[in-house]
Amino acid sequence: MTFESLLVSQDEQASSVLKSVLGAFDSTARCHDYAEAVRCLSEETFDAVIVDFDDPHNASLILRNASQPTHGNKTMTIALLSDKTKVRHVFGAGANFVLYKPISERHAEATLRAATALLKRERRRAFRVAIQLPVQIRVENSGALEGILLDLSEDGLDLLSAQPLCPSAIIVAQFTLPQGRVEIRVRGEVAWANPNGESGVRFLDLPESLLSTLREWVKATAPELPPEDPKPVSQCRLTDLSPGGCYVETESPFPEGSGILLCLRVESMEVQAEGHVRVMHPAFGMGIEFAARTRTQRKQVEEFIDLLSSRPGVQPQLLVTPRSLSAANGHNYNKPGRFDEAEDQLLHLLHNHESMTQEEFLKELHQQRNSQEVATS
Repeated sequence: MTFESLLVSQDEQASSVLKSVLGAFDSTARCHDYAEAVRCLSEETFDAVIVDFDDPHNASLILRNASQPTHGNKTMTIALLSDKTKVRHVFGAGANFVLYKPISERHAEATLRAATALLKRERRRAFRVAIQLPVQIRVENSGALEGILLDLSEDGLDLLSAQPLCPSAIIVAQFTLPQGRVEIRVRGEVAWANPNGESGVRFLDLPESLLSTLREWVKATAPELPPEDPKPVSQCRLTDLSPGGCYVETESPFPEGSGILLCLRVESMEVQAEGHVRVMHPAFGMGIEFAARTRTQRKQVEEFIDLLSSRPGVQPQLLVTPRSLSAANGHNYNKPGRFDEAEDQLLHLLHNHESMTQEEFLKELHQQRNSQEVATS
């Protein structure tokens, strides 16, 4: 699997390191100045756009152009930054990842490892099989509609409904797969909708058994094999944990807003928990809020914590795999009222990180850690 990247920088050292590292990740790099890059983005699509913020105005313009969805494709954006105090501004401008200058080969490899894993996952999520089937649609807080299923993937579907749906609406879709007459009932969020009734739906809270059924159907029905799943990031260390979230130190953190899967292995035992990246500190770590909308997700978190608590002094192996660039319902990732942020200090910190520098955040994190150690001693 190859990727095409657009590199926009006049920094010869940064460009040299990045071109070398991109090649190791099966990515071709095309280098342009700011003006030429804007023209290219208006005519072509790229898997990744890497832009130097030595010229903040033009860099922001390029990120804005790169973030425009084209034919359903999502472009990964990486900013090169000299001034670390501007990192929140750069994230706000649309960067998924940040590389601090001067760029080292080690940090470039770590960042591109995470970016490539996320690109592979997005390609797999976008892989859909064309099919036409009748579908029953029930809109939350509204009535039922008839529709036609147009295509299907393991993460979502496109449909044509008798009446236009509203973006962000929550629906339940029910249909029968032709092979084996398998009944499918899924809950989803309308990601986009056209006035003619065509809509794209992103699945929510998909049970593992149903996900497995859809994966097998896609694999058996598609005219070509779907893209491979990404390998997890394994260079991770869990440093802080609460019922609502955790902090993971890694040189390959995933972007804020992305959905991830945590896999914890201790001796012969393994547990998994879904999460949503609330804060990302480039080349250092990420703060993750656990998913707890469903009973299954809450049980996963409880098992995750119980496994750690039952093995004091044992250093577990932690693997982090990306699920999506944008976690479904990331703004409402936990069941309402489940946690009191006054009681879960880590979750409160994750929810209020935007007003803090990385140093301020980590200082507060260390203070929480020390107070917990005193309380339990």
